[in-house]
Amino acid sequence: MAASIESLFVEIASLEEPIEELQTLKTAVLSIPVSALRDTVSGLRLEVIFSLLNTNDREKIELCVDILGRILLALSPVHLAQNCRVELQAGLKHPDDTVKILALTQIGRMVLNHEAVTEIQNNQDILREVIHCIKGEKMTVAKEAIRALAKLSHSKAGLDALFRSDLLKDLKDVMATSDIVRYRVYELIVDISSVSPVSLGYCANSSFISQLLGELTGDDVLVRATAIEMVTTLSHSQHGRQYLAQQGIMDKISNMITGAKSDPFSSFYLPGLVKFFGNLAIMDSPQHVCETYPAFQNKVFEMAIDPDPVMTGVALDTLGVLGSTVEGKQVLQKTGEKFNAVLKRMSKLASGGATELRVRCLEAISLLITLQAIAPQPWGQRLMIGTPGFMEFIVDRSTGPTKEAKDAKFELVGALVSSSTAADILGSQHYLRLRSYLREGAYYVAAVATVTTEGAD
Repeated sequence: MAASIESLFVEIASLEEPIEELQTLKTAVLSIPVSALRDTVSGLRLEVIFSLLNTNDREKIELCVDILGRILLALSPVHLAQNCRVELQAGLKHPDDTVKILALTQIGRMVLNHEAVTEIQNNQDILREVIHCIKGEKMTVAKEAIRALAKLSHSKAGLDALFRSDLLKDLKDVMATSDIVRYRVYELIVDISSVSPVSLGYCANSSFISQLLGELTGDDVLVRATAIEMVTTLSHSQHGRQYLAQQGIMDKISNMITGAKSDPFSSFYLPGLVKFFGNLAIMDSPQHVCETYPAFQNKVFEMAIDPDPVMTGVALDTLGVLGSTVEGKQVLQKTGEKFNAVLKRMSKLASGGATELRVRCLEAISLLITLQAIAPQPWGQRLMIGTPGFMEFIVDRSTGPTKEAKDAKFELVGALVSSSTAADILGSQHYLRLRSYLREGAYYVAAVATVTTEGAD
C-alpha cells in the first residue's frame, strides 16, 4: 500500500485533471490506520496535493481536503510547523471554508505542542490570519479560529504573542467589524480568561473584560442578554468569580434584577440574570447568594407564578438547581409561605401544564425532594403524592435517561420503599410499583416482543 500511495503521488503530479487518481488516493489513505500511515507519508511531497487546492473545482477541493486531513493527522505537529507552515498559512486565505477549517485544525494541533508552537509564535503573519478568520462569514470557521487562539493562550509565551505585540491591534480591529464579530472575540476572551488568573490578567489589562462588563448596561437589550451569558461563563471559574466580585458585578446584576420591573423589554435579558445567580449559588453557596442578593430569590419566586412560560421555565430550572443541595433546600424552606405558594403552582403545572413545562416541573420537584433525609419523612411523601404525575414520573424509565438521573431515581425509590410510612401515605398501588422498580434495578430495560406475520397465510 505504501508503494501504491507513493506511485499515486508521482502520477498525480504529472496530470492536469487527476480526479480518478485523487479518488484512489483518498481510498488508500483512509484504509490505513493513522499510526501506520505516518511512516508512509512523512517523505512525500505534500505540495503536490496542496497545489491542487488552487482551483474552483468543488470536487477536486473536497478530495484534496479529505486526503490532506488524513495525511496531516498522521504527521507530528513539529513536522507540520517545519514543513507545511507556508501551505497552511495560504489555506487560511482560501475562499473555500473547508480549506480554512483544515488549516485552522492543524494550527490548533501545533500550538499545543511546546516545540511546534515556537515556530507559530515567531510568525505573526500566520497568527494574524487566524485572528482575521474570526470575522469569517461561516461560524464554523470562526469557532475553529477561536479554538486555535484559545489553545495558544495556554502558555505565557502564547499570551505574550497575542496580547503584547502588534496582534493585539489586529484583534481589536477585527472586534470592530460588527456586533456579531465583537461577541465572537468576547467568546475568545472569556475562554482565555477561564484558564487561569494569569490569563485573566492579560485580558483585563488589555481592556477586553471591562468592555464586556460595560455591555451589561448597554441600550441594546439583545446585546445585553448576550453579555450576561458571557459573564455567566466567566463566573464558572473561581478566579473569574473573584474578579467579578471585585468589580462589583454581582451587585450590578442584582440591581438590574430589581430595575427590571420598570423595563418593558426586561424579558429579553431577565432570564439570563437569574441564571447567573443560579450558577453562582451552585458554584459557591446557595445560602450566601440568596441572603446577600435577596432580589434574586424574590424574582425566582415571582417568575415561578408568572403566566409567561419562558419565565416559569427558567424559574423551575433555577429552583431545581437550588434544591439539589441540602443547603439550598434549607434556604428555600426558610421562606415559608412564599415557597409554599410556589409549590402549589408547581403542583398545578405538573398536572395541567404544557408538556415541556410539566417535564421541567417534575424534574425540579424531583431535585427538591431527592435526598435520603427527605424521602422517608411523612411530609416529603405527602408532597410527592400531592403532586399530580410525580409518582408516575419516578417510575417512568423514559425520563432522565442519563446514568446520574437513573442513579438518583433508584436512590429515591429505595428510600421510599424502606420507609415504614410510605405504603400508607402513597397508597398500595404506588408502593407496589416502587417495589417492582427497585427489584428490576436502576438500569432495567423492558424487553420488546417482536411480532412476525411470516407463514400467516
